[in-house]
Amino acid sequence: MSKDLVNEIASRQLKSNIPDFKSGDTVKVSVRITENNKSRIQVFQGVVMQRRGSGVSATFTVRKVSSGIGVERTFPLHSPVVSKIEVTKRGKVRRNKITYLRKRAGKSARIEENLNSQDKEEKK
Repeated sequence: MSKDLVNEIASRQLKSNIPDFKSGDTVKVSVRITENNKSRIQVFQGVVMQRRGSGVSATFTVRKVSSGIGVERTFPLHSPVVSKIEVTKRGKVRRNKITYLRKRAGKSARIEENLNSQDKEEKK
C-alpha cells in the first residue's frame, strides 16, 4: 500500500509540458528566481550535457560558455522552479553523456546540427 501511495503522489508532481530533448541539443531553460520577495525569470541557454534518472528524480545538465568560462547547471526536470524549456537546436551526438566538451574550446567544441529531426517535426 505504501508504494502505491508514493507512486500516486509522485505522478501528481510530474509535468506534462516538457519537450522531447536529448544530449547535444541546445535549449533555453527559463528559471524562476526569487530574491527579497520579488520573483523574476532568468533564461539559461546552453547545450544539454546529460539526462539522467526517471520520474520525479529526473535531471538534466546544461553547459554554456560565459565570457570564456564554462558554466554548468543541473536542473530537476519536474521542478516548479523550471518554468519553461525550449529547444532551439537539435544536436547530432552518439553518446548520452557528452562530458568530453569540457576539455574542448573553440571550433572543436561545436556540435553538428541534426537536420533530419527538424524535417520530421515539420512533417507532423
